[in-house]
Amino acid sequence: MKAGKARATINREIGALKQAFNLARKQGSLSRVPSIALLREDNARQGFFEHVDFEKVVTQLPEPINDIARFGYLSGWRRGEIVPLRWDAVDRNAREVRLRTSKNGVGRVLSLHGELWSLIERRWAARIVEQEDGTTKISELVFHREGEAVVDFRNAWNEAFKAAKIGRRLFHDLRRTAVRNMIRASVPQSVAMAISGHKTVSMFMRYNITSDADKVEALRKTAEHLASKPKSEQEHANITEMPEREAARS
Repeated sequence: MKAGKARATINREIGALKQAFNLARKQGSLSRVPSIALLREDNARQGFFEHVDFEKVVTQLPEPINDIARFGYLSGWRRGEIVPLRWDAVDRNAREVRLRTSKNGVGRVLSLHGELWSLIERRWAARIVEQEDGTTKISELVFHREGEAVVDFRNAWNEAFKAAKIGRRLFHDLRRTAVRNMIRASVPQSVAMAISGHKTVSMFMRYNITSDADKVEALRKTAEHLASKPKSEQEHANITEMPEREAARS
């Protein structure tokens, strides 16, 4: 830390050291593993897209990067889950995408409706690639460049933000935004976690899904609630007495 290293960087190196100790114990080189504590990290995700900003950016992205970004915006899936997605994981009859495994080791199913279904149908039509010799081939990848895997799109990503004239975001911010959008739409937390692939509540909450606008709206609703309350003891007495009098008359 004195050398200026971030806590997250230090923790990743400590984690590698802990793994080395664990492997040594499993191989019989050590009888016990020393206790090594990790540093506390303040790593709540801060970036997200407002819908209008996302649309400005996605319209500046070339194919298939625009569809990759839109899939991430709608599903909350990780870049590493979207880019290598293959057609054998897509069931168009059931309108589902089945991810057999993920970063947390758990597979999941994504239902295809609305924009997601339209996106998949668009990619299905784009799976046929015409080659230089006039023949055609069918890409096994949902997202591809002329039939080849998408490896890096950092330049296209950065240029899109310049063209849209908004502050740059990370691709991973699409994941956080998707989670926030689901929560705003009153999707239960457990369901949102199942869609995005968050295994633990603590990891889910790291996404800090509230924005400044959310907080302003919360305070507005609180003020309206308080304004509806009696402002004096007499007013409170009048409110509570009215039902009693009506009950006596009936």
